[in-house]
Order: sequence, then C-alpha cells, then structure tokens
Amino acid sequence: MAQRTHLGDADCSIAQALDVVGDWWTLLIVRDTARGLYRFEELQRELGVSRKVLAERLKLLVEAGVLTREPYQERPVRHEYRLTPRGRGLLPVLVALQDWGDTWVLGEGEMTATTEESSKEAARVHALRGTRLPGLLLPDRSGELRDPVADTPFTVLYCFPGAYARAESYPPGWGGIPGARGCTLESCTFRDQLAEFTAAGATVHGVSTQRPDEQREFAEAERLRFPLLSDADLGLVTALRLPTFRAAGVSRIKRLTLVLDRERVVREVFYPVRDIEASVAAALAAVRAAASSA
Repeated sequence: MAQRTHLGDADCSIAQALDVVGDWWTLLIVRDTARGLYRFEELQRELGVSRKVLAERLKLLVEAGVLTREPYQERPVRHEYRLTPRGRGLLPVLVALQDWGDTWVLGEGEMTATTEESSKEAARVHALRGTRLPGLLLPDRSGELRDPVADTPFTVLYCFPGAYARAESYPPGWGGIPGARGCTLESCTFRDQLAEFTAAGATVHGVSTQRPDEQREFAEAERLRFPLLSDADLGLVTALRLPTFRAAGVSRIKRLTLVLDRERVVREVFYPVRDIEASVAAALAAVRAAASSA
C-alpha cells in the first residue's frame, strides 16, 4: 500500500479527520456507497480508478470504521461495502461540499433555494431520470420509519425547503431567499388534489430536512392526509445528490419533485419549480401518462 503522510496535530479534529478522508478518492467512495454502489466492480466503473488504488482506499475506510465488508457471494467469496454509522456521519460533509460547489463553483455565490433552467445543477438533477433510488428508510412526522417509495405503481416525492405551523418559526430572512417561499402552498395543493393522485395510482410523500416534530405540527395545522418524511440525516439527499442550500444552520433541500415507479426508478423530474400549482399539475399529468403507457 502507498505510504501515507500522517498529520501530527493530535489536538485538531480537522487534521485527524483529514487523516482518514483527506484523499479525494476516499470521499468519492463514500459518496458512491451512499448512492447505492456497494460492490468493487460498480465502484471501479463509476470512479474510473485503478483496481490497486480502489483496493487501497477501501481497505483504509474499512480499517477506519467508515465502511464495513459484508459477504454477498460464497463461491468465490465476494463482499459489498456498506457505510457504518461512522460513515453515515460523513454525509453532512458531502452535502456541504456539494452545496459549496453549487454555490461558488457552478453558481454565482448567492444563497438560493432554486436555480436556472440552464444551470449545471439543473442538468445534474434532470439526469436522475432512469436512475434507481437505493433502499433507505426515513422517519415520518410520528417518528415511524418509512420507505420513501410506496408499494403503489407510482410515488410522487415533492421535496421542499421547510414549512412551519407558526410564522415566527421560519429562519430569519426566509422570505428573501429566492425559491424558499411557497412550501405551504405546495403542500396544500398536493393535499387538495390527493384524490386525483390516488386515482392515478400514485402515493404522495413530502420530504424536507426538518425534524419530525416540526413536520407534525405543520401537517396537523394544514390537515395533510399524506406522510411528510424527515431527511434530517441527509440520506435521501446524498443518495440522489439532491441540491441543497443552508439556512439557520440547517441544510435544506431545494424545491423539486420526483416521480418514481414501484421498482424505485425515477421516471420524471421537475426542477426548478417556478410555478408551484403548475408543477403539481405537471406531476399529476406525468403519473397519468406513465400509468397509461405501463
């Protein structure tokens, strides 16, 4: 294995963390295992790295407790690499790096809850069509773990920055962040058209990075009849590389809508969302079109 330079600052948490994940390949491996790529061949194909380098980095991450090796085949023995709780603790780091890149490298350096149609960020989100969401569970507003993909022909996941039952609960300056306003209107529009989505074979789930208790208070105030799911641990965000922005110390999902089928494949993407009511209508039309062609 290649020699690694160990950082000598034993009292600095940043230096000690970089001793584990300071090499750029290691964070990319964490990124891709969070996206559901668990096997050596899948990771090598996605990263384009040599087998030697990949094997070295995987060994490092296993020894550091970031990944665990789990056998999936006996003859010959083959292993999958899964994130441990310590590894999942790196997800906010990945989201922060992506947010910084979207804002300062791909964007204009401004806080925003949306993007331009022609942006590279929008292209990345639209490229989700045809990809598969890996298995994961998110707590609903009561704390019960749920699969974000329902056992119905289609699931509509509308992701929103944050909605609160009380006006004073919103972060300072919320109304001045482009694209942040409109979460209550969006949720209520889905609520009012829920019967039509159900008739078309779709389950509606709302997703934000808020705590379940915040979602519960909002859902009860607006009498929502579908689950709100909390991605406070950023599992869904990292699995699909969803765009985020940071407000009041919290990473928040930019407003977008995904239509998935029962096999967890993303069938349609709506991003950016400029007209909320029109986007709900478009999601319903997409479900009906997919159902008619199935």
